[in-house]
Amino acid sequence: MSADEVYELMNRAGDLPFGEARTVLVEDALRRAEAAGDERLAFAVRMELTSAYQHGGEPAKAFTTFSRCLSQHDADPGRFGDARRLLWHFKWVVNALTLFPEIPLDRTYAVLDDMERRYRLGGHSLQAVYHYRHAVARHVGDDEAADEWYARWHAAPRDELSDCEGCDPTGKVRHLTRRGRHAEALELAAPVLGKELTCTEQPQNILTALLPAYLHTGRLEEAGTAHRRAYRLTRPNLRDLSDIADHIEFCAITGNEPRGLEILERHLDWLERSPSPYATMRFAAAAGLLLRRLADIGVEDQVRLRRGDAEVAAADLRAELTRQALELADRFDARNGTTRQGDDVRAVLEAEPLVEHLPLTPYARRPEPVAARPEPVAADDPDALLDAAEAAWNRHEMAAAVAAWERFDELAPEPSPARAGRRADGRGWQLLVAQGEPQAALAEWERAADLHVQAGDEVRAEAARSRAGSLLCELDRVEEGVRRMRSALDRLDGLAPGSRRAASARLRLVNALVQHDRVDEAVALLETAACEDPAGAADLEMTRARILALQGDPEGAAAAFRRACDGFRGLGGGALLAEAALMHAQLLIQTRREPGEHTDEVMALLDEALRNAPAEMTAMRASAHGLRGSELMLRERPAEAVEDLVEAVAAYTAAGGFAQAAYARVDLAFAYLHAGRFLDAAEAAEEAGPMLLQLEDVQSERRCRYIVAEAQQAMGEEAAADTYASLAGEERDDNPLVAASLLEKAADVLTGADKDALAAERYATAAEAFAAGGDPFGVVRTRRRAALCLSWSGRPEEAAEEITRARAALADLPGDNEAALTWENAVTGYDEARVLAGAGRLGEALTRVEEAIKGFTDLGETDAATTATAFRDQLTED
Repeated sequence: MSADEVYELMNRAGDLPFGEARTVLVEDALRRAEAAGDERLAFAVRMELTSAYQHGGEPAKAFTTFSRCLSQHDADPGRFGDARRLLWHFKWVVNALTLFPEIPLDRTYAVLDDMERRYRLGGHSLQAVYHYRHAVARHVGDDEAADEWYARWHAAPRDELSDCEGCDPTGKVRHLTRRGRHAEALELAAPVLGKELTCTEQPQNILTALLPAYLHTGRLEEAGTAHRRAYRLTRPNLRDLSDIADHIEFCAITGNEPRGLEILERHLDWLERSPSPYATMRFAAAAGLLLRRLADIGVEDQVRLRRGDAEVAAADLRAELTRQALELADRFDARNGTTRQGDDVRAVLEAEPLVEHLPLTPYARRPEPVAARPEPVAADDPDALLDAAEAAWNRHEMAAAVAAWERFDELAPEPSPARAGRRADGRGWQLLVAQGEPQAALAEWERAADLHVQAGDEVRAEAARSRAGSLLCELDRVEEGVRRMRSALDRLDGLAPGSRRAASARLRLVNALVQHDRVDEAVALLETAACEDPAGAADLEMTRARILALQGDPEGAAAAFRRACDGFRGLGGGALLAEAALMHAQLLIQTRREPGEHTDEVMALLDEALRNAPAEMTAMRASAHGLRGSELMLRERPAEAVEDLVEAVAAYTAAGGFAQAAYARVDLAFAYLHAGRFLDAAEAAEEAGPMLLQLEDVQSERRCRYIVAEAQQAMGEEAAADTYASLAGEERDDNPLVAASLLEKAADVLTGADKDALAAERYATAAEAFAAGGDPFGVVRTRRRAALCLSWSGRPEEAAEEITRARAALADLPGDNEAALTWENAVTGYDEARVLAGAGRLGEALTRVEEAIKGFTDLGETDAATTATAFRDQLTED
C-alpha cells in the first residue's frame, strides 16, 4: 500500500458531499494507511473520518475515532501536530453524547471537564466550553444553570475554537426562543443573516432555529421564507433529521398539513438509519403532531403514507410514532433524572396551531369563502324574480340567477303553469350546469315545454324543446336532437323572428352541428341568421367567429370577435364580454406570424376579460391571467408576469384544474427565474414536476428540472450539478449537444464549489458529447477546463495529457473564421501554460504563454494579453 493511494482516495472523498459515499472512501483510506504502517498518515485520515461520521449522520461512530486520536496525541503530542483540531472535535463529542440515552450523564460531564482542562492549558477562550455546558444544562432541563452558562458564553471572547459566526448565534437563538425571548432572538440573528455563511450547516440551521421567533412575533412572511429556504438545504442531510422534525412541526402549527405530509413521507424511511435516538424522538414527536392535526381537521381516514415498499394508514402511523417518541423521552429522562425531554415531547404532541393558515407561496391559498349571493331584483314579485333570474343566466351570472330562483321558490311554492314552466327552464339549467345531470335536465326541459303549452306560450315551449334537443345530441342521440332543434328553430323563426330566443335556438343547432363535424350545415345556418336583439346579435357574432377560426380564416374570425365584443360592450359588459375578449385574445396569439404580433391588442383584450369576468368564473379568469403572464414574459417584464401567473396557479388549483395548474406553475417558475426570485422558481418547478410525470409529459417535466437546476446554481446549491447531470443522461442519446451543454453546466457548478476532480470528469464527458454532436469548439473548451481542474486537484500528469487532447482538438475547428481560430489557439495556449507550469515544465509553459500573448495581441484583446503577460512575468521570476 502506498501513501499516494491514500491521498488519491482522500482527494476523491473531499469532492463528495458528506454522506455514505464520502465516508466509505475515507474508511477505505484509513484501512490502506493502517496497512502501510504509516501512523501519522493514519492519524490524519482518522481525524477526517471523525468529521465524516459527524457530518454524515453517524455521530456514534465518531466516538471511537475521536478517542483513538486523542489517545495517540496524548501519548506523543509532538508527533501528530497541532492539537487545535482535536479540541474542536471535543464540541461534537460532548453534544453527541447527550443524544444517546444509554450513555451515562457522568461520562458527558467528564468529557466536558477534560475539554475545559485542555482549553485552559492551551490558553484558549472558554467561550466554546461555556456553550456546551449550556447545551447539556438545557438538555437535562436545568434552566437556572442554562441561563448562567448562557450568560458566560455570551460574555466570553470568541477565538478560533468558537463555533462559526453562523453556528454560534444559532445555539443562542435556540436558548432565547425556549425562554420566550423571541424579539431578542431576532435581534441577535439579524447581523448574521445578512452575511454569506460558508459553514456546511448554515444558513439552514439558524433559519430553522428562528422559526418560533418569527411566528411568535407575527413576522409570518419571514417565517414562511425561512422555512422554505432552510428546508431545501436541510432535506438532503441525514444528520439534520432533528431539524427536519422542526420543519414538520412548523407545517403542523401553521395550517400547512399537506406540505408537512410531503416532508414526513419523504423522510419517514430515514428512521431506520436515524443519526441518534434523540433525532428519532424529535422526528417521531413532530410526525405524531402532524398526524394528529389530520384527525383534528377530519381527513386522517383518507390518508395513507408510503413506507418503504408498503403503505401505512395515518392513524396507525400516528399511534406508532407517538408511542415511540414517548418511550424514548422516558429513557432520556431516566438517564437525566429530570422530566425535561418528556415534557418537551408532550408539548409537541399536544401543540395547537399558532396560525390558522400561513401561505408559503402566493398561490398556496386556502379556498376563499363563498361570496354572499347578490340580492335579487324585486324580491317580493315572483314574475320579476323569474325575469331577473333569466336575465342573469343569459349574462352567465350564475350566482345571481340561482339566488333569484330560490327566492321565487319561497314566494311561490305552488306556481301557475306559466310560472312553473319558467321555473322548470331554470331548474334544467341548474341540473345541467351546477349538478352535471343531463338526463334529469332533459326531463325537466321536456316538462317545461308541456307547462308552457298549457300556459299558451308557444315561444317558450319551442325554446325548451330546442334546449332538450341540444341535450339529446350530448347524450349521443344526435339525429333525434338535430331534428328537434331544427323543428324548434323553424317554429321560432315564424313565431318570434329576430328575437333573442330564435337566435339562441339557432346557436344551439349551429354548435351541435359543429361539434359533430357538420360545419357546412352550421355555416349555412349562420348565413341566414338575423337578430334584432342586441344580445342575440352579439352571441351570433361570437359563434360566427369560432366557426371561421375552425375553417382557417383568422382574419374573418378576428373581425367577428371584434363585432361581438362591440355588441357586448354596448350591453354594459359582463361575463359574455369577458368570454368574447378572451377567445379573441387566444385567436390572435394562436395565429401569430411572428413573436410579439398583436401584443398591444392582446393585452387590452386580456385586461378587458379580467375586468368583466365574475369572480365565480374561476377557470376563465385563470386562463386570462395565464395568457397575460405569458404576454408579459414576451415583453421581458418577468416581475409583472409573476403576479398574473400566481393568480393563474391559484385559480386553477381552486377550481380543481390540477393539470392546468401544473403547466401554469412551469410558466410561473420560468418567470420567477428571470425575475431573480430563485427560491420561488425552484419550488414552483418542483411542485409542477410530479403532476407532469402523471400526465406523461416528459419534455415539460424536464423543463421543470432545468429551471430547478438554474435556480439551484443561482442560489449556490451544489445539488445543481446532479440535476444538470441527470438531465444530461436523459438527453445524451437523442440530443448529444444538449447533453454536452448540461454536463458542462454541471462541471461549472462543481468547480465553483472547489470539487475539481469531479468537475474534471464532467468536463471530459461533456467533451465526448460535444464530439458526438459535431461541435468542435465545445470539445476544445471542455477539454481545456478538464485539464485545469485536474491540475487544481493535484493530478499534474493527467492534466498535461488532457490539455494535449485539447490542443489536438484545435485541428478539428472550421477554418472559415480566422479570428475565432486565433482566439481558441490563444486561450488554449494560455491554459496549457498554466497546466505545464503546475507540472513543473516551465520551459514549455513559457513557449505556450508567448504564443497566447501574441494571439491576444493580434486580436486586440488587451485585457487577455495583459493577464497572459503577467503570468509570463511570474514564470520568469520563479
